[in-house]
Amino acid sequence: MGAHAGGVLDALVQQLTGVPARGPAAAPVAAVVFDMDGVLVETEEVWDSVREDLAHATGGRWSSRAHTDMMGMSAPEWTGYMHRVVGVALPPDEIGRRVVARLGDRYRQRLPMVPGAAHAVRSLAAHLPLAVASSSNRELIDLVLDLAGLRPLFRAWVASEEVARGKPAPDVYLEAARRLGVPPARCAAVEDSGAGIRAAADAGMWTVAVPNRRYPPDAAALARAGARAASVAEVPALVLARAAAGGAAPTR
Repeated sequence: MGAHAGGVLDALVQQLTGVPARGPAAAPVAAVVFDMDGVLVETEEVWDSVREDLAHATGGRWSSRAHTDMMGMSAPEWTGYMHRVVGVALPPDEIGRRVVARLGDRYRQRLPMVPGAAHAVRSLAAHLPLAVASSSNRELIDLVLDLAGLRPLFRAWVASEEVARGKPAPDVYLEAARRLGVPPARCAAVEDSGAGIRAAADAGMWTVAVPNRRYPPDAAALARAGARAASVAEVPALVLARAAAGGAAPTR
């Protein structure tokens, strides 16, 4: 893609989002990797409620910063935090089992989809291969995609418990790109949290930030994003513009 085309693309992204486009102009998008919690489903408050209830039931010391501290952690990391820092008097494996079971029950009762998320996924899946890179446990990713009817639209999904380090380390995004068979620099990532934006940016992906309203990313994290959207509904136009910059938008 030439310099003129890159300038036109950056101008379009700025027009759509109100912020300048950032990131390598020579890397048109060939795949999209979605975060799940906060991007596809509004589950942060559910996670908070379930983990806080377990802490109180087992003599733990829940604090207002516990959720923020655990954002992006893999299952081994957050269960260890619950055991060591929160003081839950259960082995980490049992903490994980109880939390995941309760979350599954809550999701089956009502899956809190982010408005516009399913449409955004369907719109992008018509043109590009998709993946999920999530800090949720693998069985919760499977459950959410099944309940939402979105599983057939994703080519790959990765839980951070399957890689060495959780977000903000880039491992889960790098593994998602590997499973898609697309270089990270040719992937767009869609994230809502500071830890997630840093993880995707450090993986070399062009990252669209959709800031979480309850746990907004800090300014330094937002500065790492290539573009910013007010809602997930705005993401397809941004991503397809970036994809089309290298020629016609690819067909999945």
